[in-house]
Amino acid sequence: MSALLNQHLGKKLRLRRTSLGLTQTQVAKAINVTFQQIQKYEKGTNGVSSARLLQLASFLKVPVKYFFEDYQHSTSPNEANDSSKDINYSFLVRLFNDLEPQQREKLLEVLRDNSNLSRAI
Repeated sequence: MSALLNQHLGKKLRLRRTSLGLTQTQVAKAINVTFQQIQKYEKGTNGVSSARLLQLASFLKVPVKYFFEDYQHSTSPNEANDSSKDINYSFLVRLFNDLEPQQREKLLEVLRDNSNLSRAI
């Protein structure tokens, strides 16, 4: 179970870091570790201690519970894959909700155009 949790925390860390446009080096410097350690956290190779999780949450401006959102203990690869899709969906919904109304409408227009184009093909 801890390996799955480590992978989940790593995915959440990577999603938040990239959504803020930060590099692994920038995050590493902020919490006083090497960028290699951030890589290991993001891959799920190394677990994140509670103290580090607090530092990451503070620096990335998210509550600690952010890292545990959407976590579901699963044993089959299909369930783990579904969980990953849920994380990405949640991430996209948050991004969409942060857009200005005009930006949302433009994005929806582009998606509708692509949908119509794919139907024509």
